[in-house]
Amino acid sequence: MPLIEQVPRLSAQDSAPQWYLVHTKPLSERTARANLERQGYATYLPWLVQVTRRQQRWVESIVPLFPRYLFLHLDATQRSLRPVYSTIGVSNLVRFGARCAVVPDEVIGELRARADAATGLHRLQAAARFARGTRVRIIAGPFCGINGVFERADGAERVVILLNLLGSEMPVAFPTELVASAAF
Repeated sequence: MPLIEQVPRLSAQDSAPQWYLVHTKPLSERTARANLERQGYATYLPWLVQVTRRQQRWVESIVPLFPRYLFLHLDATQRSLRPVYSTIGVSNLVRFGARCAVVPDEVIGELRARADAATGLHRLQAAARFARGTRVRIIAGPFCGINGVFERADGAERVVILLNLLGSEMPVAFPTELVASAAF
């Protein structure tokens, strides 16, 4: 099933609410959502917990999962899309020629199902960067410059590295961002 599809025009008896994709102005997802909801439109803006390094510290921030996009739910036969174009924060509706892009209900349902049940936030799972046995190097922190062997991933944000310390191999967990591939 495509993530976005072009849908033919509906007649009044075929009407059903659909999800439309709204393109927002830069860094204006919240503003666009607030103004659309103030006008009575239903919206969905999925959020992502992003871990970044700032001033030698790891910081979690909450950012849109799809920067510059949000979803708008409405029945276009019952309510006009025209006011959306002039809403503060909205750049345009995503279109295929003259027709607006429609996102299937299943895609929105899947996005909501993948979000954390308590907070509604998404967390991206880091892909395995290394295969077991890969030689790696610690690139920051107190172990900076020490070589080791990748053992396994320990959750989404940590890896376990076998380090040769005091004559024996010891498993040590590190944040994924501190480990790089090394040929030694």
